[in-house]
Amino acid sequence: MATPDARKPSWINYWGWGSGDMLGAGAQAVITGWLAYFFITFCGLSPVETGLILGLPRLLEAITCPLIGYISDNLRHTWIGRKVGRRKIFLLLTIPLLPSFALIFVSGQTFTYYLVTFIFFEFVYTMFLIPWETLAAEMTKDYKEKAKFAGARMLIAQSSAILASYLPTLIINNFGGKDSSNTFLIMAAIFGGLFSLVVVLVVLFTWERPYTEDEKLIQPEAMDWGKAALIPVNMFRDLFSTLKLKAFRQHLSLYLGGYISQDIFNTAFPLFVATVMVGSTLVISQAMTMMYFAQLISVMIAIRVIIKTGPTAAYRMAISFVAAALLLFLGFYLVKPAGFAAGVEGLHGNIFNAAGSGFNPTVLLWLFLPIILAGLGRGTLNFVPWGVYNYLPDVDEAVTGQRREGIFAGVMTFVRKIAQSGAILLTTTLLGLGGFVSGGKGQVVQQTPQAIHTLVLIMVGGPILVMVTGMIISWKFRLNAKTHEVLVHEVERLRAGATEAETPESKAIVEDLTGWKYERLWGRGEKAKPPVGSDQIPDIN
Repeated sequence: MATPDARKPSWINYWGWGSGDMLGAGAQAVITGWLAYFFITFCGLSPVETGLILGLPRLLEAITCPLIGYISDNLRHTWIGRKVGRRKIFLLLTIPLLPSFALIFVSGQTFTYYLVTFIFFEFVYTMFLIPWETLAAEMTKDYKEKAKFAGARMLIAQSSAILASYLPTLIINNFGGKDSSNTFLIMAAIFGGLFSLVVVLVVLFTWERPYTEDEKLIQPEAMDWGKAALIPVNMFRDLFSTLKLKAFRQHLSLYLGGYISQDIFNTAFPLFVATVMVGSTLVISQAMTMMYFAQLISVMIAIRVIIKTGPTAAYRMAISFVAAALLLFLGFYLVKPAGFAAGVEGLHGNIFNAAGSGFNPTVLLWLFLPIILAGLGRGTLNFVPWGVYNYLPDVDEAVTGQRREGIFAGVMTFVRKIAQSGAILLTTTLLGLGGFVSGGKGQVVQQTPQAIHTLVLIMVGGPILVMVTGMIISWKFRLNAKTHEVLVHEVERLRAGATEAETPESKAIVEDLTGWKYERLWGRGEKAKPPVGSDQIPDIN
């Protein structure tokens, strides 16, 4: 099969594609950072009702996530795939629908209203996210170029998170209404407009994988309703086939360990600040802004660390920072430092004064230090899985002889949303069982000691448990710049008809990453057993 000349991405392509995470991460920063707080504090919903709204849509996405990925992959040789693009057709459909994000933040509505509006937005969000995630893997196979795509994406992601955290402060300062539900409606309307804008940028500055000369000879396929009826069967077959890759299973442990820990923290932290640290929407907004600024710095560092050392070392470093931050918050709860509440009150709604004119070492120690440590760790936790993801279709190609970026994007999004749903639902349910009660119209309710104890236990213990579990499972994950280079070289040899590895070292590396014997690669052995002793890969770090 003739391979077309590679098109080299430039800075505008890196940032054009990366701007999509203004939607990808921005929406999630608002949802995980503010939505539970908004429902419980301003809408009078119970923690359990809040958890159901955030969790139930994920059950529907068990179908929609892999379905969109599967359909996107299989539009390549259709008329619309040739003329518009199998990925870009989905992106174009979402542009007029994304401002619906603001509908979720209309206060005073019913449980059903919030559930329906959230389900609708999550479906539109998924229509964008899965095709968008495939594009970086389609635009280049080069390890460093993929790292640049991932880096641009994460820098945009952290910038959008900063915006999501600080917008309430800007809105309150400019429009008034301290602790008003209108703050969140205005914020969501701003984000809805931004979401549509960045999708336009993605469409303009990205491209899909070029057609080979052989593929150009394939005639566009007409609609086959028999094949369409088999989509669910084929979809779930391909979905579960991704789990046969050793590198992908290890990657999922990094992914879920890092992101579920943040889901738990994001749900509990605003409530922790409001009830344990005696805060308000302003204090929560500014504290989260500090954290996201630290995450931005962390991503810049992580880009270089992952290229030089690989993802597992960066992951271990990150969880040590987050664990230290969580233990400091636990220390605050146990010590209850004298003068902290008065110190925050004396800053008159601007906690940044604690490091300036209103210098207050107590506030700096107990609020600034842990939140900055958390941000430094979380930025790397965010970057590690997405820094690795772009290389996984290369590992899969060695096994299947196919390019299935859409399937992997679908699985990643599906697993992420199901895990996020479970984390938020479990967190809110445990809070409810612990006696945590909702407020209304922005009022912070005095919680019982048992409720606060439950909140602290969840916020501190939950993330640490999840992160450490991810680290243990992925301990021997060896996908890095050097092993990826060997893998890509072997894929080119397999494409040319090779049946044996170039060297014993190459064979060991490819078998370790794929979990398959070399002679069974390139679609030659779907029922093959994983290689014996695949952990005996030579250390080439």
